[in-house]
Amino acid sequence: MDRLDGSPGQLRNFKKDDFEADWIKVAECRFGQLYQVKLKLRREKCALKSFDTALCANNFYRRIIDEASNTAKVKFKYIVSIYGLCSEATGVVIEYMSNGSLNNLLASHTLMWPKKFQMIHEASMGMNFLHSMRPPLLHLNLKTSNILLDGRLHVKISDFGLVHWEEGMSKKLFMEQLTVRGNISYIPPETFTQCPDPPGTAFDVYSFGIVMWEILTQQKPYAGCSMTTVLLQVSHGKRPCVDMIPEQKPRDCNQMIDIMRQCWDQDHRKRPQFSDTVRKVEALSEVLKIPGPIQCQKNGDEGPKSDYPWLVSPIHKIALPEKPDLPSDDHHGKESILSLLCRKDFNSFRQSVKREHVYTKFSEQKRLLHFAVASGDAESVEHVLRLGAEVNCTTARGYTPLIIAVLQRLHEIISLLLEHGAATTQGDEDQWTALHFAAQNGDGRAVRLLLDKGAVADAREKSGWMPLHLACQNGHETVVRLLLSRLSEEAVGECEAQGRTPLHLASAYGHLNIAKLLLSQGADPNVTDRSLSTALHLSAEVGHNRIVRELVKSEANIDSADRGGYTPLHLAALRGHIGICRQLLLNGASPDSRTLQGWTPMHLAVLRGHEATVVQLESQGGCVNAEGENGWTPLHLACHQGEPQVVAKLLVAKADPNLSEDSEGWTPLHVACTSASFLSVQHLISHHADVNAVNSGKATPLHLAAKHGCMSIVETLLLNGADRSLMDSSGSTALNVAQRCKKWEIMQLLEKW
Repeated sequence: MDRLDGSPGQLRNFKKDDFEADWIKVAECRFGQLYQVKLKLRREKCALKSFDTALCANNFYRRIIDEASNTAKVKFKYIVSIYGLCSEATGVVIEYMSNGSLNNLLASHTLMWPKKFQMIHEASMGMNFLHSMRPPLLHLNLKTSNILLDGRLHVKISDFGLVHWEEGMSKKLFMEQLTVRGNISYIPPETFTQCPDPPGTAFDVYSFGIVMWEILTQQKPYAGCSMTTVLLQVSHGKRPCVDMIPEQKPRDCNQMIDIMRQCWDQDHRKRPQFSDTVRKVEALSEVLKIPGPIQCQKNGDEGPKSDYPWLVSPIHKIALPEKPDLPSDDHHGKESILSLLCRKDFNSFRQSVKREHVYTKFSEQKRLLHFAVASGDAESVEHVLRLGAEVNCTTARGYTPLIIAVLQRLHEIISLLLEHGAATTQGDEDQWTALHFAAQNGDGRAVRLLLDKGAVADAREKSGWMPLHLACQNGHETVVRLLLSRLSEEAVGECEAQGRTPLHLASAYGHLNIAKLLLSQGADPNVTDRSLSTALHLSAEVGHNRIVRELVKSEANIDSADRGGYTPLHLAALRGHIGICRQLLLNGASPDSRTLQGWTPMHLAVLRGHEATVVQLESQGGCVNAEGENGWTPLHLACHQGEPQVVAKLLVAKADPNLSEDSEGWTPLHVACTSASFLSVQHLISHHADVNAVNSGKATPLHLAAKHGCMSIVETLLLNGADRSLMDSSGSTALNVAQRCKKWEIMQLLEKW
C-alpha cells in the first residue's frame, strides 16, 4: 500500500515506492524534470516535478517546500493542486494535467473563439483566487507555459511562488530571477524603470494582459526581438500589435481587447483588480460559452483519447503573408498581387491580376483563389474565377476555397463558389467537408446553402464524425434540426470511431434541448461506446442533472456498467453529484454495485472526500462496511485520505472500526496512524477501535505512530491503553522503532510513560 505521512497541517511526504515503477518523463524543466507517475493504491496519475539541486540556489528547494506548504491547504478549481512532497526525489507531487501547457496548445492548434474566451475567463478566475488570499499570493511568473490544461482542456494556474520579492532585494537581482525563466515579455515597465515600489498585484495583471493577447492571436509577443529591444519598447509604452488579432472575430472580442489594454496599462495604478476583470470576462465568456471535451479516463484507467473537434490544426490556416512570394507586376513595381490583397486595395488587385497569376502555386500549394476568398472580397473572388481559376483547387492539406469561405462565414462568397460549381462533397486531408465545418461553427445559413447544393448530410470524416455529431457536441440546436430534416431515422443513432452517438455527445456536453430532440427522434439511450459507456454514464459523470432525468424517463439502463465496471452511480458518486446520486437511487440504481476493482459508489465518494455524498448513499442503502480491493472498507479509505469528517460520518453510520483488510491485516486505526490523521485517530478511538490491534507483521498502531513521528497520536494511543511493550514480528517495540527512525521526542515520551 502507498504510505502517506506527515503531521497534521503539514504536507504529506511520498516515498518512491508509493508510486508504480514506470515513471514517464514528460518534460525537461529549467531546473529539473517532470515525470508522470501513478499511485499504487489509487491508481491515480500524478505529476512529480523533481528539482536538480545542482542547478538551483541553495535555498531554492527549501523555498519550494515552504510555498507548497502554504498553498497545498488551498484547493480551487482553476489552480493546480499540490498533493505533497517526495523528499527522496527532491520533488513536489502535483495534480497531473494531461494536456500539457497552454503555450504548447496555442502553437499546435487553432482555437475557436468560444474556447479562447473560456480560457481567458478561467485563467482570470485562478489569478483572482490567488490575489484574494490574505495577504495576496503574487504569482510573478504568469505566462502561457505556466497555465496548464486538464483532460477537458480547462485551464489551471501553476508554478506560482517560484519567483520571490524579498524586503531589501535589488531590482537588478529581481530582474535576473525573471529573465532567467524567459519571462521578459511578461514583465511590466515599472519593474525595470525608476519606480521604487515593490511588485504588487498590478504586476500579475500586466502579465495577464500579455497572456490574453497570446490567446487571442495565438502568436508569441515580440517574436524575434532581443531582450534590449523588448525592454525599450515596453518602457516607451509599446505593446504587442493588436492588429494581429484575426479580423474575422466576434463582435464581443472588441470588449475583450479593451480589457486586455486596461490590464497592460503603462500606469500600474490604472490596471484593474482581478475581481473586476473576472466579472467582465465572465459576461463575455457566457456569450460564447463552449463546454470542454468528454472525459474518457476514469479513476486513472487509460481510455480512448478524447477528440477535440472544435480545435482546428494550424496547418489549415489561410493567411496573407507579410512578404508575398508572387513576382511583382508591371504597374506596381515591387508591390505584389498579394500585397494588394493584404492592404485590401481590391480595385488595384482586380486591375493588376493576370491569368498567369491564377495558376501560380504559393507555399503549401495555395492558389490565388484561396487568398482571394480569405480576403473576404466577393468581387475579387469572382474576378479570379473569371480568369479561369479552378474552383475546387486544394492546398497541401486539402482545403478548398469553399472550406475557407465556410470557416470565415463568408456567405456571399459561399453562394458565389457554389454557383461556379464548388464541390460540396470534397473534404480536406482529414475528410472534413465544408458541411462539417459549418456544423461545427453553428452556421445555420451556410449549412442550408450547402445542403441545398447537394452536400451529403451523413458524410463522415476520417474518425467517423458526421456533421450531426459536431452540431450536437457544440450545442447548435438550429443546425441539428436542419441536419435531422435531411437524415434518415437510422442516422440519429450512428456512431463515430469511438462508438459515440449524437446522443452521447449532447448528453456529455449538457445540451438538454438537443438531447430531448434526439430522444424524440428515436435515439436509443442504451447504445454504448467503445468503453461501454452510455449517454447516462457521461451525463452522470459531468453532472448534468436534467439530462440524467430525461434519459431515465426514456428508460436508460440505470445499472449499465462500462468497461471498468463503473455504473452511472459510481461516476456520480466519484464526482460528488448528490442530486444525481439521489435521482439514480430513487429510480432503482444498486447502491452497492462494484467496479472491476471491487469499489462501491460509497468507496469512490470517500476516496474524493465527498462527505455529503457519503451520507446520501448511506441513507439510501449503501453499505458502510463493503470490502473493496484487498478488503479495504470505506473507513480504511477515509483514514488513508486523511478525511476526519468523512471518518466521523461513517462511524456514526455504524462502520466497523476493527475490520482488517486482507493483504496486510491493517485496521482503519493502523491506516490513520500511518497517514498522521490525528482527528481520525480520535474519532476511531471514541468508537472503540482496538488500540492494540496487530497487522500481519504484528505491528500495532503505536508502532506506526512512532515510526511516523506524530507526538499527538502517540500520546492519544498511550492515554487510551496502548501497550508499549508489544513487539512486532522483528521483535521491536514502539520505542525501538522510534529509536531506529530517530524520532527523539517520541523516544522520550515512550521512556517516560
